[in-house]
Amino acid sequence: MDWLRTADIAAVPTDFAAVLLGCLLSFLCGQAVAWTYMYTHPGLSYSRSFVNSLVVIPVIVALVMQILSNNLVTAFGLMAVFAIVRFRNILRDTLDTTYVLTTIVVGMAAGTQKYATCIVGCGFAIALFAYLRISNFGARHRHDLILNLHWARPLPDIGLLDRLLQRHSRELVRASQRTNEGAGGVDLSYRLLLRDTSRTPELLKELRELEGVSRITSVKAEDESEL
Repeated sequence: MDWLRTADIAAVPTDFAAVLLGCLLSFLCGQAVAWTYMYTHPGLSYSRSFVNSLVVIPVIVALVMQILSNNLVTAFGLMAVFAIVRFRNILRDTLDTTYVLTTIVVGMAAGTQKYATCIVGCGFAIALFAYLRISNFGARHRHDLILNLHWARPLPDIGLLDRLLQRHSRELVRASQRTNEGAGGVDLSYRLLLRDTSRTPELLKELRELEGVSRITSVKAEDESEL
C-alpha cells in the first residue's frame, strides 16, 4: 500500500481518493445517460454495444483528465495519438473504439510515470467491461413473438381477435394494419409479450380455428440489440 501511494513520480502528486471518486462519479453519470438512451430510443437501430460505450466512455475520459493534470505537453500528445487512430483505422463497433481509447489512456498513464494511476485505472476499466458483459447491460426484450395474419371479417369484429391474443399475452401491440385490395380484408402484424412462451402452439391453434383468420405466420422475436 505504501508503494501504491508513492508510485506516481510525476511532477504533481496523485490524489487517489479523487481518482477513484472521479471514476465512480463518471460511471454513475454514464449509467444515467445510458438508461435514458435505452428508455427514449424509439427506432430499430438500437445497439447494446453503443449503450455500453455510453457507460464506459465517461470513466475513460475522467481518467484522461486525471492523467493530463493541466499538462499542456501531454494534452498535445493525446491529440496526436488520437489523430493516428482516427485516420488509420476504421472501427465498426463503438465498443471497439472504447477499448482502443482505454488502451491509449493506460499507455499515457504509464508514459507519464503515473504508474499507480495506470494500474488503478486499468483495473477499474477491466472490471467495468466485465460488469457490462456479465450483467448483459443494455439488452432489451419487449416482445416474444412477431405475428402476421390476414383478417377477412369486418373491422368492427376485430375485437374478437384482440381478446384472443390478450388471453395469451401480457403486452400486445398492433404494429401495422394494411388493407388488402385484392383479397379483401386487412393484413395485420402484432408484437406479443407472451404470458407463457411454451404455449405458443396453443395460441396458433386457436388462431387457425377463429373464423376470418388466415395466412398466419409467426417469428420468434430476438433481443432488440445489435440491429
